[in-house]
Amino acid sequence: MAKTLLLAAALLCAGTAYADDAPHADLDGFTQPLKQLKFNPGLDQREFERSTLTALNVYDPIENWNRRVYHFNYRFDEWVFLPVVNGYRYVTPGFLRSGVSNFFSNLGDVPNLVNSLLQLKGKRSLEITGRLLLNTTVGVAGLWDPATLMGLPHQSEDFGQTLGFYGVPAGPYLVLPVFGPSNLRDTTGLLFDYGAESQINFLNVSHESSRHPEIWALRAVDKRYTTSFRYGSLDSPFEYEKVRYIYTESRKLQIAE
Repeated sequence: MAKTLLLAAALLCAGTAYADDAPHADLDGFTQPLKQLKFNPGLDQREFERSTLTALNVYDPIENWNRRVYHFNYRFDEWVFLPVVNGYRYVTPGFLRSGVSNFFSNLGDVPNLVNSLLQLKGKRSLEITGRLLLNTTVGVAGLWDPATLMGLPHQSEDFGQTLGFYGVPAGPYLVLPVFGPSNLRDTTGLLFDYGAESQINFLNVSHESSRHPEIWALRAVDKRYTTSFRYGSLDSPFEYEKVRYIYTESRKLQIAE
């Protein structure tokens, strides 16, 4: 009897040890699924990105020219724009920079309202109108932004989105000097928005800007100051393709919202 018990105990221990050493099966029944994969030893990061970006192609018939402009923007940003922005940040107190940004953002709500109305977005039009009224009065010509604190955040609408809303195709991809990524439709929209803002002449800023070009310079510096994108930040030899794709898809989302 004792021998039988010892034999059973030995078999039980052996079974437990075997169970611990055995590979654990996944829910799909494979014990070592990685062994079933075959890797291409010659596949590097660049080849992987190139094959991926081929699937993310964007209509870009003048790509050679666009790449030259992209390179110009890269160097202009590195050698001119960012040094000016860094100097602006260094010599200007934070509260004053915020006031400048709020002021120009308030001006930008004028074309935002026009395009929201053109797209028949009633609720958004009322919200932008509320922002303009609050920030222009309580916010002292837009130097402060009480509207955001009251639940009316900034919402961007431009004529490029309006054209897309009515089914106008994007057209070929374009890289604009200094302005950066765009397309034929959105470039047309930029011209319309500029003209609309000049004609409306909200707070007489457009008129004064024609007499004092330093206002335009300050607006450009503020725009770059509030834009977080930095050339080379994607850490990829295919940054041009990535920026092109991200811009194109983001515009589709903005038009669809």
